[in-house]
Amino acid sequence: MTDAPRSTPEEPWPVRVVSQKVGAWIAKLGWVWVDGQVAQISRRPGAGTVFLTLRDPSADLSLTVTTNRDVLDSGAPELREGARVVLHAKPEFYAARGTLSLRADEIRQVGLGELLARLEKLKKLLAAEGLFDRARKRRPPFLPQRIGLVTGRASAAERDVLTNARRRWPAVEFRTVNVAVQGPGAVSQIVDALRVLDADETIDVIILARGGGGIEDLLPFSDEALCRAVFACRTPVVSAIGHETDAPLVDYVADVRASTPTDAAKRVVPDLTDEVRLIGQARSRLERAVRNLVDRESHRLTLLRSRPVLARPQVMVEQRAAEVSALRDRAGRTLDHRLDAASADLRHTLARLRGLSPAATLDRGYAIVQRADGHVVRAAGEVAAGDPLRIRLAEGELTATVER
Repeated sequence: MTDAPRSTPEEPWPVRVVSQKVGAWIAKLGWVWVDGQVAQISRRPGAGTVFLTLRDPSADLSLTVTTNRDVLDSGAPELREGARVVLHAKPEFYAARGTLSLRADEIRQVGLGELLARLEKLKKLLAAEGLFDRARKRRPPFLPQRIGLVTGRASAAERDVLTNARRRWPAVEFRTVNVAVQGPGAVSQIVDALRVLDADETIDVIILARGGGGIEDLLPFSDEALCRAVFACRTPVVSAIGHETDAPLVDYVADVRASTPTDAAKRVVPDLTDEVRLIGQARSRLERAVRNLVDRESHRLTLLRSRPVLARPQVMVEQRAAEVSALRDRAGRTLDHRLDAASADLRHTLARLRGLSPAATLDRGYAIVQRADGHVVRAAGEVAAGDPLRIRLAEGELTATVER
C-alpha cells in the first residue's frame, strides 16, 4: 500500500523568512515584567554585559537574560543563584540561531517581605478553592506495606525517616525517590516524583521530607504547582518539611502534617514494641474477662446444683407422691364419712318406713280384712251377711264369710 500523494504548496517559505516573521511577532510584545528564579549568573571580568539564566519555579523552563552590569548592580547588587527576581525586559528572538532571550533594563530582587506577601495571597487562593479542606484529608493506613519517600539524596531527612521507621517496624519497605529539595529545578522534580509514586499501586502512603532551612530554601514547598500536585494524589501524602515552626503551604494541603521527618516516621509506622505490649495487655484483659466469666458461671452452677431439687431430684417426686397419698387418704376418709352418714340416714328412713308399713302392723298381730273386690273393710256396715271376706295376716291369709 503506497502513501497518498501530498498536495504541492503554493510557495514554500525559506527558513530565514520564518525566523524573521517569528522575530517580528515577538517584537510586538514590547516590554513585560517577568518573575522567576535565578538559576545561573555569568559575570565576565571586564565585560559590561551580564548573562542570567531565569527559571520558572513551577515548570522545567528557562530563558536567558542579558542585562548591563550597571543595571544589575543598581537593582540587585547581592544577587545570588536561587534568588527570586522580578525584571523588566523585552523578549528578543535571535533569528540566526532560532533562540529566544530577554533583554532587561531593570532588575529587582524579591525581598522576604514581598515573598511572604505572595505566599499569603497564594494561601488564601488555595484555601478558597478547598485545597486545605479537612473533610477531604485521608487517614494513612495503620500498617503500610510499602512507603514512598520523596527527599533529597543522602540527606538527614532521608536518614531520619528510614532509620526511625525501620527501628519501629523492621519489616516496612520503602521506595525512595531522590530529588532536589531547593533550587530552580526542585519543584518539577518533586512533582514528577509524586506522580511516579502515586501511580505505583504498591505504595500505601507517600512521605514528602526535607530538613530545616530558611524561608527561601523552603520556597519550593510553597509552590502552587506542587500544592496542586499533592492535592491531586490518590495516595495519602504526609508532609514533613523543615522544623516544627516551619509551615510551607504544602503542609496545609497534605493529608497529614508532621513536624519533622522523624515525626513523620512515627506517624506513618506503628512501633512494634508498643504494639506487642498493647497486644499483651489486651490478651491479659481478655484472659481476665474470660476467667471472671467462667468463675461467675461456675459459681452459678454450684448454687444451682446445691439446691435440693437438683441435689436430690427424687425429692420433688417424693413430695408430690406424699401429697397424692395425703389427698387419697383425705378423699377416702371423706368418702367413708359420707357413706357412713348416708347409711345412717338410710337406716333411720327404713326405721320410719317400717314403722309406717302395714306389714309392721300385721307383725304386731293385726289383720287386714278385704272384700272380694279388694276393698279394705274399715267398718262393719260396709259388708252384709253372706259376703265373702279375705283376711290378710302377717303370715298368710284366710277366707271367711260374714254370718251377721
